[in-house]
Amino acid sequence: MSMRCAIFASGGGSNFQALIDKRNSGELHAELVLLISNNSSAGAFEQANRQGIKSIHLAPSHFETEIQYTEKLLSILESDRIDLIILAGYMKKLPIEVINRYRNRVVNIHPGLLPAFGGKGMYGSRVHEAVIAYGAKISGITIHFVDEEYDHGPIISQVTVPVFDNDDPHTLAQRVLEVEHDNFWKAVEAISEGRICVDGRRVIGNV
Repeated sequence: MSMRCAIFASGGGSNFQALIDKRNSGELHAELVLLISNNSSAGAFEQANRQGIKSIHLAPSHFETEIQYTEKLLSILESDRIDLIILAGYMKKLPIEVINRYRNRVVNIHPGLLPAFGGKGMYGSRVHEAVIAYGAKISGITIHFVDEEYDHGPIISQVTVPVFDNDDPHTLAQRVLEVEHDNFWKAVEAISEGRICVDGRRVIGNV
């Protein structure tokens, strides 16, 4: 039985679209059954609608308390029988109760080589700006499981790209985004097929 996946996205959803494309081509065998976004204007909603994927606008601000939000989020995930949560440009930290319930079943992609250039507030162009400002010669992506801390969970895979002398955050971002699209689905497929396992901080197996 295919793994049932919920995608969390806050923006345009290019990584979501890349996953859809790989599913439609038959290369990705996991089921993309649910989109959750905290942003009502997220472009990912249009992608979900085109593909007939259930989508829900859900944000902490919709609820009086964090507990109410967490309970609603968990009830949605459970009612849709979600096996894996995929964070594809999601700009909110998941409640600890969700992390605990889905331990080593929440996967994120970061546009830098962790543990460098990660942590709270380090996302998107901020990462690329920091890489260039530091004078790093390589950057890339890190696909990792999510734990209680920002950009901290066990690393599934990393792919590098060069940083050129004439790069600005935009040109570096384009290069990094290409490898995001080429590789995120491979990690999801590896998890779905049971080809990797977690031993402490180490992820064992092939992506």
